[in-house]
Amino acid sequence: MSAAPAFDTIVMVDWSARSAPSPAKPTADSIWIAVARRGGTRVSYHRTRAAATDALIALLEADLAKGRRVLAGFDFPFGYPRGFARQVTGRNDPLGLWERLAAMVRDDPENANNRWQVAEELNAQFPGVGPFWGCPADMATDGLPAKGSLRRDHGLPERRAVEQELPRAQTCWKLYTTGSVGSQALLGLPRLQALRDHFGAQLSVSPFEAPDTQIVLTEVYPSMLAPAIEERRLPDEIKDAAQVRVLAEAVRGLPPARLDQMLRE
Repeated sequence: MSAAPAFDTIVMVDWSARSAPSPAKPTADSIWIAVARRGGTRVSYHRTRAAATDALIALLEADLAKGRRVLAGFDFPFGYPRGFARQVTGRNDPLGLWERLAAMVRDDPENANNRWQVAEELNAQFPGVGPFWGCPADMATDGLPAKGSLRRDHGLPERRAVEQELPRAQTCWKLYTTGSVGSQALLGLPRLQALRDHFGAQLSVSPFEAPDTQIVLTEVYPSMLAPAIEERRLPDEIKDAAQVRVLAEAVRGLPPARLDQMLRE
């Protein structure tokens, strides 16, 4: 199969699971978006998931109108360990799971959301206790434990195959406290489904679909480049901003054929 045309725009997104708008003054652990093109890279700060989604739709629509190809990377899991999608949806289809999560998750314009309830509802579809865990102590229930050690007999692997190669990566079942990525996925995948609904056949999701469309979404793991990011971080630059900027520039610099190959793995 021949490679798809090169990308004109590289977008990298550092997501957030905050339950209220981020501070007006740019801060860490918020949503940052880097956009890299031939003319340079710009980074923007977004206080809510709704605002970030609107910004992404506007950016993608503008690039489509100009005939540009766009690769957009997001720093949260696009899928779950083997067996989860089939149990929840009846199919081994990760994108079918996105649709199901989009129907379950409520995430308002000010970041208020129902992720704890969704996690508990999903856990209820499995035997034992789990697989999701982690929440504020006052939100813990028999169906959603605050500690991972309280889970039992849910029958699912702890990690995806790719995470066997990345032992530093946190499991997607962990929803709360330092390093957790589970809440970002629960609140991020419905937003990506909204992009799929909006752009239809013009958009594909790597690696689940062939990356031959004008817009391609992909999962990224910026921590793989942590030393390079820190080396290239500007004075007083917030780490999250540096992370998306350096990653966008690194991907923008890859040979097109190599990037296309990576997206098809």
